[in-house]
Amino acid sequence: MMETVYVDNNATTRTAPEVVEAMLPYFSDRYGNPSSMHFFGGQVGAELNRARANLADLLGADPDEIIYTSCGTESDNTAIWAALRSHPEKRHVITTRVEHPAIDNLANHLRQLGYRVTEVGVDREGRLNMDHLTDAISDETAIISVMWANNETGVVFPVEEIAEMARGRGVVFHTDAVQAVGKVPIDLRKSKIDMLSLSGHKLHAPKGIGALYVRKGTKFKPFVVGGHQEKGRRGGTENVPYIIGLGRAAQLAAGHLDDENTRVRAMRDRLEQGLLAAIPNSMVNGDREHRLPNTSSVSFEYVEGESILMHLSNLGICASSGSACTSGSLEPSHVLRAMGVPFTAAHGSIRFSLSVYNTDAEMEYIIQHVPPIIDKLRDLSPFWKDGGPTESALLTGAASCSIRH
Repeated sequence: MMETVYVDNNATTRTAPEVVEAMLPYFSDRYGNPSSMHFFGGQVGAELNRARANLADLLGADPDEIIYTSCGTESDNTAIWAALRSHPEKRHVITTRVEHPAIDNLANHLRQLGYRVTEVGVDREGRLNMDHLTDAISDETAIISVMWANNETGVVFPVEEIAEMARGRGVVFHTDAVQAVGKVPIDLRKSKIDMLSLSGHKLHAPKGIGALYVRKGTKFKPFVVGGHQEKGRRGGTENVPYIIGLGRAAQLAAGHLDDENTRVRAMRDRLEQGLLAAIPNSMVNGDREHRLPNTSSVSFEYVEGESILMHLSNLGICASSGSACTSGSLEPSHVLRAMGVPFTAAHGSIRFSLSVYNTDAEMEYIIQHVPPIIDKLRDLSPFWKDGGPTESALLTGAASCSIRH
């Protein structure tokens, strides 16, 4: 048994050793407040500027367009509220039905406050209904917020195209790029994206640090009001060690982009091929061409995802049944429901999300151990008999194809 096979990197990543090393001095020797006037704080302030420049380089942005936050959720909330408060006459928000809870739950909250929210649907492959999005834009639309890549399926949305469309209609465009940053090339200087959110712990920085890109010229009102930090755009003493860590992680991510899109992608594909070949009634969820190189959502019909995860965990394999922010619920993922994945498959969905620290040997270990787990669980299932689904299972699956969020 391998000690730990960690394939839940869309939930969180290990903090890279180089990142830890870069952070350590700022817990002890270099503890000055970067806002202080004296040289001791000024030295720290200079290091923060270098870290900001490293992150800006990864994004193809100007350092002054970066605002540090505590996490991706804060960045998402800041972007939406900034647009609404900057355009109080506009009471309409457009987003999608497959967003992370940081956006989805905020959208529900906005409805309670009297805002009109349009959630654009997706097809069976998780691809956005662009006609619906185009038709939804009106003079009342304050902001369009569409994730760059889905956290469960890895499906990548045409955010550059949507940003162009939004600019042409005079609407602010924001993208939750938490899963995309460090996995796909991003050059914001060549795009019309107005705001972009990211989170450090998705790219091998620690938890508790995030950032929001705000294009120069975009109207902006701060979400956290306090001191003059971040040029008055986000109050609160800077989280120096974590900002330094995020800057170093950005450097590493820039160097790992090729590896992500070659070696990691090949491992992901090998894992999928091995599982699909060995396990009948299994399927990959989402567009297999336009997706992140590290992400695979696989459904094993007629079994429960939670039971699969427990058996995997006993073997040292750490995966997920969907978004970490919704784990613990027995309801099928809202993403898979929006895609119209049959109920019998959505319940047995497992997300494998890789990183540059994974190996081919780990993929083989997973391929070796998942099929016996599925066989065992199906033997216990009332929907599976004699090596195939029962008639009642087939009827349940057919009836559930129309389920939507």
